[in-house]
Amino acid sequence: MVMEGEGELLDLSHLSEAEQSSILEVLLRDSELRSRDDGRLRALQQKEADPVRLRSLSGAWFNEERSKRHRDTKNGVDIVQASIRRRKPRTDLPLSGVFNGQTEDAPPTNNKDPTCQINDKKDEDDKRSYRSQNRLTPTPRTRSPNTQSLQDSNSISSSDYYSRRNVHREETGEGTLQDSEDTNSVSSGVTDADPTPLRPGSSVSSLQSNYTLSGSMMSLFSSGEFGAVEVKGRVLFSLDYDTQREELQIRVCRCEDLAAARKNHSDPYVKAYLLPDKSSHSKKKTSVKKKTLSPVFDQTLKYKISVSEVRGRTLNLSVWHAAPLGRNLFLGEVELELAHWDWKHTCSDWYQLQPRVQCSPESISSRGNILLSIKFIPAGSEGGGLPLTGELHIWLREAQGLLSTKGGVVDSFIKSYVLPDTSRSSGQKTRVVKRSVSPTYNHTMVYDGFQPADLREACAELTVWHREGLKTHLLGGVRLSRGTGLSYGVAVCWMDSTEEEASVWNSMILNPNHWMDTTLPIRTNLADRPE
Repeated sequence: MVMEGEGELLDLSHLSEAEQSSILEVLLRDSELRSRDDGRLRALQQKEADPVRLRSLSGAWFNEERSKRHRDTKNGVDIVQASIRRRKPRTDLPLSGVFNGQTEDAPPTNNKDPTCQINDKKDEDDKRSYRSQNRLTPTPRTRSPNTQSLQDSNSISSSDYYSRRNVHREETGEGTLQDSEDTNSVSSGVTDADPTPLRPGSSVSSLQSNYTLSGSMMSLFSSGEFGAVEVKGRVLFSLDYDTQREELQIRVCRCEDLAAARKNHSDPYVKAYLLPDKSSHSKKKTSVKKKTLSPVFDQTLKYKISVSEVRGRTLNLSVWHAAPLGRNLFLGEVELELAHWDWKHTCSDWYQLQPRVQCSPESISSRGNILLSIKFIPAGSEGGGLPLTGELHIWLREAQGLLSTKGGVVDSFIKSYVLPDTSRSSGQKTRVVKRSVSPTYNHTMVYDGFQPADLREACAELTVWHREGLKTHLLGGVRLSRGTGLSYGVAVCWMDSTEEEASVWNSMILNPNHWMDTTLPIRTNLADRPE
């Protein structure tokens, strides 16, 4: 039965296609069970002559009691079915639109400078419903702020996009050199579109990525003999992302001209990781092909991972010789940074296998990216004399591809200071986001007591920390300032902002009351400052 009145239909637009299909399957199965039960009742009525016993066996007593307490739900089932069948047709977006943040209802927008862009129409209430506050009372030439903070655990429900995001939490687990059985797919934020996507078909060992590594990223998390067998040959594979299933698909076709690990042959297989997650949840592998140097796999390795997570990952695809009684032997690898991948390209390409070049942790200049927005609100600019003093808002949205010292998922949080105030009372921090290499913080720090001239002498320091048990380890951070090396005429080490960081800060000063959005590398070369 389909309801004729459209006004009685339910708005199910918030449900995905898969969720609506699942609900419809349940309703159809329920209808089938009801039909079977009707047949059972008809047979029971023919066999049972005692009305009291018939009432008990048929369940009529239960239906009578239920009708006294609840309305008949049959019409409700019909309304849900009709609402699903009359739902708005889904518009499929190209992958380029999905990875650029385009939605079905919104037309493509022109790309703006990812370093900083002005969002004139963002709603103030979307930016902050809860906030942590610091009260700063600067004095001429020097700062001695009086700080009063709300609880650090207060987080923000900011924009519609971030409040509706499906944030996937990763499981813990440590990877090992020895291969084990495949585990379930990983589920693991959103970056601006890269203007120069990686061209498929090129041979890549270690790209100049966000981490700026001088060797293989995988070498940071593994040790052992990787030079026992000469690395040679190539691998044929393709990448695709299924937006309906939220699934990354790696089609491993075959290898060619591999090195011989044993007498003129190898027993090769292919293993994949989505770095920096080196846990067992990130590991996928093909079957082993016996006694061949040109194996044909034709297997698809699948990862359940959201669009927002993919661009923060690096694919490590390695080829190994399976040794049943000893350690498996490394035959070569390919690393691709997915943030630069051209997702329109889904054809298979050949990649030359590369040796694993050891990379020193000290050589890492960045341990991921941080997505944030900053805004300065001058005193009295909101009407009614509010705010009473100038306010600096720092909206910490998320981090992407956090690279820990051991690999795998990270329990992370962010600390903030507005220097030169280094007192304990002026420090703020986000909540700890557990077991994620791309955590969403969605937290706003608010500092007040500023005059516009103070911003030219101040520095917003944001540091990312990894909590491990009772200990915390600094991963890196950013410093937003003019980068002049001077504060109130005094030389200071913490005015060491990069050109990119200084550009964001200067744009905020020149554009008060506007959010400045940016994605910055979490750099490891922050100059040490006195506490």
